[in-house]
Amino acid sequence: MKTCTIVPISIAFLLFCNINLAAGNPEALLQERNAEFKQDIIEVAPNVYTAVGYAVSPTSMIIGESGIIIIDTQIDSSAAQAVLTEFRKITEKPVAGIVLTHGHGDHTGGLHVFAAAGKDVQIWARKNFNQESRKFSNAGLTIQGTRGARQGGFLLPPGSRINNGVAKQYFPERGGEVFAAAGAKPTHYLSEDRQRVRTGGIEIDLVAATGEAYDELYVWYPKERVVFAGDNFYKSWPNLYAIRGTPYRDVLAWINSLSLMINEKPKHLVGGHTRPILGEEQTTITLTNYRDAIRSIFDQTIAGMNRGLTPDELVEIVKLPEKYSQLDYLREYYGNIEWGVRAIFSGYLGWFDGNPSSLFPLSPEEEAKEIVKLAGGTDVLLSKARSSLLKNPQWTAQLCDYLLALGYADDDVRHLKADALELIGGELLTATGRNYYFSVAKQLRESTDSVGPIAQ
Repeated sequence: MKTCTIVPISIAFLLFCNINLAAGNPEALLQERNAEFKQDIIEVAPNVYTAVGYAVSPTSMIIGESGIIIIDTQIDSSAAQAVLTEFRKITEKPVAGIVLTHGHGDHTGGLHVFAAAGKDVQIWARKNFNQESRKFSNAGLTIQGTRGARQGGFLLPPGSRINNGVAKQYFPERGGEVFAAAGAKPTHYLSEDRQRVRTGGIEIDLVAATGEAYDELYVWYPKERVVFAGDNFYKSWPNLYAIRGTPYRDVLAWINSLSLMINEKPKHLVGGHTRPILGEEQTTITLTNYRDAIRSIFDQTIAGMNRGLTPDELVEIVKLPEKYSQLDYLREYYGNIEWGVRAIFSGYLGWFDGNPSSLFPLSPEEEAKEIVKLAGGTDVLLSKARSSLLKNPQWTAQLCDYLLALGYADDDVRHLKADALELIGGELLTATGRNYYFSVAKQLRESTDSVGPIAQ
């Protein structure tokens, strides 16, 4: 069991100073964040262990009289096997049950490894398991894979990618594809709001809990009062919208799911990423702050929408109250508040922002031609884009988009836009956005042909 250590005053003061020095430095904060992903087997409670830092997401084990239950199964077979090897140093009891908190591949890729460590293993998931993936595949949509690689930083060299905000720098062998290829799949489905499961001499409750995914559930282990939250909690501002592209994530349902977890009165909290929260007081405070912070952003956004504000106007006024913004587990390491605000707007009202000028806007090329006229020509516009690089790289990037829409000085403009994106990304704490900026900059520098929407 992990224990608390009293830090001497002098060391505590230095740590405090270091945190404050890093507060204005996104790269330093993300580097410090890597401590959250240190490889470890953590004893959460008697007979409850969580493996962190082996890949992208934790895997937990509950030991019963005759078997064990595994909760989430890593991103691929190599990570799963590494965790299973460590668990086997604790117990040789067979796997009796596996619970998948949701269908994202970073939680399911090693399923077959754990399923092979038992006989007649019960594999539990929610009835609508893998809903998000099916929605994409049914539509024939594939672009989310390209965008996901940028968001994840998979195209970047190790030195350009610090971490993913809630997970260490990791390059999966095949990710969720391993799950499908191995043939392992759920054998039992949660079709009710709540269900008691008994296997291996263990009793747990599975509770439907829509949030980051529509197929999300959480696991409640009443004997030791441990809640396994899946991706409805991790130590970061939540990813209310993923820039790889997702259907609307029901923020109000997410808030309600957090309330259900709080009502369990848990003693310990295991999230879908990052290290567990241990102790009843800290668990209650953390979950309550997490829920209330999301609720504040949701309520502010809805209030602004009712006033007729557009998404661009909303992101200027919707802010996280200071009492939450100072909490490290609500920093924008992974999700971003502005993206969440925009997602809430489009989730309820769709793409139209309410301004009639937005109903039939000029095409990018038509708008670019008019901007060039205002600027006094393409050469002048390029000069203005260059001169604004250091003081306003966002404006540089947008001016480059106009020039690229006209096919003007493609190579020079691509490199200039790449410079701008790298400056913007370097100032961003949100690791997914940072990775996306750097990935597109890399693609712009390496491309001599059109690279589609990343250039325009």
